[in-house]
Amino acid sequence: MISSIIIEGLIYGMMVLGTFITFRVLNFCDMTVDGSFPMGACVLAACLTHGMPVFPALLIAFGAGLIAGLVTTLIYTKLKIPDLLAGILTMTMLYSVNLRIMSNKANTSFLKIDTLFSKLDNFFYDTFSSSSSSFISSLDSQIGIVLFMIVFIIILKLILDVLFHTDLGLTMGALGSNPQLIVSQGVNPDIIRGIGICFSNGLAALAGAFAAMYNGFADVGMGTGVVVSGLASLMLGEFIIHSNKIRLQTLRVLIGSIIYRALMMLARSYGYKIHMTPNDLKLITGVLIIICLIITRTNLGDKIREKRVLKRGMVVSTGSTTGESGSTTNKSKEEE
Repeated sequence: MISSIIIEGLIYGMMVLGTFITFRVLNFCDMTVDGSFPMGACVLAACLTHGMPVFPALLIAFGAGLIAGLVTTLIYTKLKIPDLLAGILTMTMLYSVNLRIMSNKANTSFLKIDTLFSKLDNFFYDTFSSSSSSFISSLDSQIGIVLFMIVFIIILKLILDVLFHTDLGLTMGALGSNPQLIVSQGVNPDIIRGIGICFSNGLAALAGAFAAMYNGFADVGMGTGVVVSGLASLMLGEFIIHSNKIRLQTLRVLIGSIIYRALMMLARSYGYKIHMTPNDLKLITGVLIIICLIITRTNLGDKIREKRVLKRGMVVSTGSTTGESGSTTNKSKEEE
């Protein structure tokens, strides 16, 4: 169960990183993710069924996400359509595109196709089962997938951290905060915004490809509500870690994704005790977002942090006062 939470949290964490770029860095409400996420899965399925190796298929899935983001950018910049509507239009069109990619089939199974995750799972299963050590044989075979995803996400996070410290990344941040500043510097905001949107949807498509490998199938409807779950993960991370440093912001995105997947796993596993069903997961997601918004609007998180700081200050001051009184008493005794 823990390995599944970590794997799902890291896979969907890639999508949440893309949501972070559009919604937080660029201040752009992009709904294309609901279409680019399953697009990555469909492209991967089409490539694997035609005998293509896994890693080139993943690169093609990432490129397909870049194209989806480019379409949204062109609709927004050239046709002057609002960002929210531009994303919805692209998301709607991608449903038909995804069906075309998978030869008009709604889903494709990977049961007879070797994927990266199935190879890792089989390798570690054979290794653990043949081991004479009882401890090694009791380990979960998914540990290989966990290790791979941790290494992959660390590399991706480092790339993003370096990117946001370059001139391009700083310009993206400035564009989201003050677009007029970018225009006054002679930079075309449409190009910078387009790069961010394309990269965001590329990450979403890559996450969809990994999710398809982990689930064992690709489905055109697997992106429904993905952007909402991404926002919930993003807000959970912001509630836990409050910082303006980019390395902590990307870290809290991943932490929020893992926590969100853990909550969903708990709801699926133990929700029956309070008469909850898997059909209520979308309701839970909506309630989580509303709670996070209320906490953000009322500054409840800042108030809790201030109370903690005050309590720590009182403890420190009490300890120092006690120490000073004790030293004064000892000095008086020595003088006597």
